[in-house]
Amino acid sequence: MPWDNIDVKRSVTVVIPARYGSSRFPGKPLVELLGKPMIQHVYEQAQACRAVDDVLVATDDERIKTAVQRFGGQVVMTTEPYRTGTDRVAAVAESRTGDCFVDLQGDEILLHPDLITDLVEPFLDSDATMGTLKRQIDSDQDLHNPGVVKVTTDREGYALYFSRAPIPLVRDDPKRAAVPGLHFIHLGLYIYTRDTLQRLTALPTGTLEEAEKLEQLRALENGMRIRVWETIHGSLRIDSPEDVPGALKHLHSRATGLGITHS
Repeated sequence: MPWDNIDVKRSVTVVIPARYGSSRFPGKPLVELLGKPMIQHVYEQAQACRAVDDVLVATDDERIKTAVQRFGGQVVMTTEPYRTGTDRVAAVAESRTGDCFVDLQGDEILLHPDLITDLVEPFLDSDATMGTLKRQIDSDQDLHNPGVVKVTTDREGYALYFSRAPIPLVRDDPKRAAVPGLHFIHLGLYIYTRDTLQRLTALPTGTLEEAEKLEQLRALENGMRIRVWETIHGSLRIDSPEDVPGALKHLHSRATGLGITHS
């Protein structure tokens, strides 16, 4: 077989942006959950994913850097005032080799490493240049919660729109209930080719992006297609201190079920 017909696997680097100065939850990456800082939970699940080649944290704070080094993780300092996590990931990509980059939010605790696999493997098998994940909404509360981002897609699986509002709106349903197969949560991770990541972060902040405070809308506003794949794997998103007790309860229940003990 000619060498030029052999598929060469593209490398995948996971970058976890982690800022200290969150307006709603300062120091969030360092909040302790079952004896570990939150950033460690995110890092370890990413590192356990068989589909990625490298994992690192990009932070603007020495305290987060020290915490990551303490558990043996890779960390780089990115101290510029970047607009979004994606812009921080692009800054890391400029100084590293690699073909594809995953932007994994530092407050998205994956409950199974295959959640990343569900994004990486179909992306590498496709001609998409930017991709993300969705999961079916099974809660009316999530549908109407502006902290939970929703996504709707076309028949080919490309994103039509992302919103904090309940989309699509079922006009004739007075209960405004979540509909299986129609309403989907958007998960906070993306994968890009190097060229697409650089192109996206060179663009100015978009009108829709500014209105919804959703960085992925910058891509849609500029005609960049985002392929969306579905996952069944769960994750925990921590946006504010009020989310911590529920996350702790979920993690403790999961650890107990797996036979893991914590001091």
